[in-house]
Amino acid sequence: MPALALGAAVLIAGCSEAVLLTHETGQGGVVTYLYKDERGGPMGSPYRREALKVMAEKCPAGYHVVKDGQVQSYSSGSSVEGAEGEEGTRRWGIQFECKSGGDDRTTDRK
Repeated sequence: MPALALGAAVLIAGCSEAVLLTHETGQGGVVTYLYKDERGGPMGSPYRREALKVMAEKCPAGYHVVKDGQVQSYSSGSSVEGAEGEEGTRRWGIQFECKSGGDDRTTDRK
C-alpha cells in the first residue's frame, strides 16, 4: 500500500506528468522525467532532482542505477511549459534497484 501512495503522490505533485514512477516493483522500478536538450539536457533538467528524490523515497537503504536513457513518450497535448505536448521536450528514464541494506559494493547513488 505505501508504494501505491508514493505513486499517487508523484502523479499529484506539480499537476503535470513531469516526473512519473513507472514499472514499479518491490525492489525498484523506473522513474521518468521531462527534459529539453536546449535547457541542459537530461542532466540539467529541473525535474531530475525530483526524480532522484522519488528513487530515494522508494529505497530508504539506497539504490543503484541499472540503466538510464531516453525513453519514448507520448504527447499529452498539455499547454503547461515543459509538458510533453511542447515541441522539443523529451523524456529520460532511470531504471533502479533498491539496496538490501547490506554491504552492496555496486556503483550507487544516495
